[in-house]
Amino acid sequence: MPFEFEPTDIPDVILIKPRKFGDERGFFAESYRTNEFMEAGIGDEFVQDNVSRSVKNTLRGLHYQIDQPQAKLVMCPYGEIMDVAVDLRVGSPTYGQHVIKKLSSDNLHILYIPEGFAHGFCVLSDEAFFTYKCSDYYLREGERGIRWDDPELGIEWPVDHPIISEKDQNLPLLEEMESRDLPIFDI
Repeated sequence: MPFEFEPTDIPDVILIKPRKFGDERGFFAESYRTNEFMEAGIGDEFVQDNVSRSVKNTLRGLHYQIDQPQAKLVMCPYGEIMDVAVDLRVGSPTYGQHVIKKLSSDNLHILYIPEGFAHGFCVLSDEAFFTYKCSDYYLREGERGIRWDDPELGIEWPVDHPIISEKDQNLPLLEEMESRDLPIFDI
């Protein structure tokens, strides 16, 4: 089996550890295989792939979509990041809780984040490339977010002065969100 699937503290969020094969030339690893993921309970059809490049101390997030919600498979094939998924599914027993995982080019770990979660990351290395598969297309009108430093979430980001976009600096706190701006899912 080329992957190990490991539930996190929020069982719907899954850490995926690809098997690496290496020699003096470098290494090879699979990053996705539909049949293996389906057997592990990840049956989403992924329709869009994205890549971003960021410099050290960049913090992106916390984002989600209420229209065309997206499940994601996220990976850092170059550099190192701290990745965060926040459960925003109203009615979920883990609502408002988060999972933090370090993703890097060294470990090649992949994080599966289901629909209904806000997502963000912070760059720990000098530079990082971040890739993610999405189960639906990006829709600007449906995009929402919550502020990265929301005290109710209690996320301990590993950077004192992050580089943040103006948009992300002005996102609301979770307590300021109206129910129409939160993802509603049957839990």
